[in-house]
Amino acid sequence: MMNQRKLTLAATATALLLGLTACGTQQADRGSAPQERAGSAAPAAEGYDAAPAGAAATASGPLAVRTDAKLGRLVTDAGGFTLYRFDNDTAKPSTSACAGDCAKAWPPVPAGSTQPGGVDPSLVGSLERADGVKQLTVDGWPVYRFAKDTAPGQTNGQGVGGTWFAIAPDGKKAAPAAAPGTDAALPPLSLADNDKLGKILRDGKGRTLYRFTKDTAWPMKSNCLGPCLEKWRPAKPVDVNKVEGVDPKKLSVYTRPDGTQQLAIDCWPLYWFTGDKTPGDTNGQGVGGTWFTVSAAGKLVK
Repeated sequence: MMNQRKLTLAATATALLLGLTACGTQQADRGSAPQERAGSAAPAAEGYDAAPAGAAATASGPLAVRTDAKLGRLVTDAGGFTLYRFDNDTAKPSTSACAGDCAKAWPPVPAGSTQPGGVDPSLVGSLERADGVKQLTVDGWPVYRFAKDTAPGQTNGQGVGGTWFAIAPDGKKAAPAAAPGTDAALPPLSLADNDKLGKILRDGKGRTLYRFTKDTAWPMKSNCLGPCLEKWRPAKPVDVNKVEGVDPKKLSVYTRPDGTQQLAIDCWPLYWFTGDKTPGDTNGQGVGGTWFTVSAAGKLVK
């Protein structure tokens, strides 16, 4: 009996770790309309649109470091325009995944057109792009301007597509300094205190999580497909042993029609909004009367 009890406990722990609680059958999902192929939605997913006509987003002169009220210390060009990094790039080795239309909206900063300025010279380097142009790097990360930043000090590129971020002087993503005595790292799922909405779910990057009222819980099913996914990204599953402020038993994993997995709470799929530019933003709240932030119990917050 003791061995049987141990096996039962082990099985329960495994189920919790994977977040596989029963949320009704997903058999009906097999007949769902297929999601658009990745290539058809790539521009929005990567966070670039066509560059504005006549946009001249180039950088020259010495680099500078500016302290932004929301983003903390970030790198700018001599004209005060914010510089960015792209999550799909790599730093070791330095490679750029932004070309074609992407490079029109996010012009690479040419190496040699700038001087270190407020950035540690040992972190400033370059890479050779496929077209032979050398691009500036900071700690290995390729550096870009954003064509839709039309005035110094703007940060319109921050968080676009969940992949573009202002670059800090050390090459990391710009972020406000943690308060003394606090840990800057967030759990993969926790609660944020919002002045208007109270305690709402956020992911490990500080992004607010949302529910879609057109989804269903029994059976668990997402009705955000195709163009919807350009703005509303499925939240990734988490290790339930590391969440804070949320009952792990309420968490589960939804397998989407394209085979990818999505985090769910109380059998409702969760999403983050590309329109939220900085951690803690709630720009998705109430959009279309169908998108709402979520409580620790998985309920809509209105």
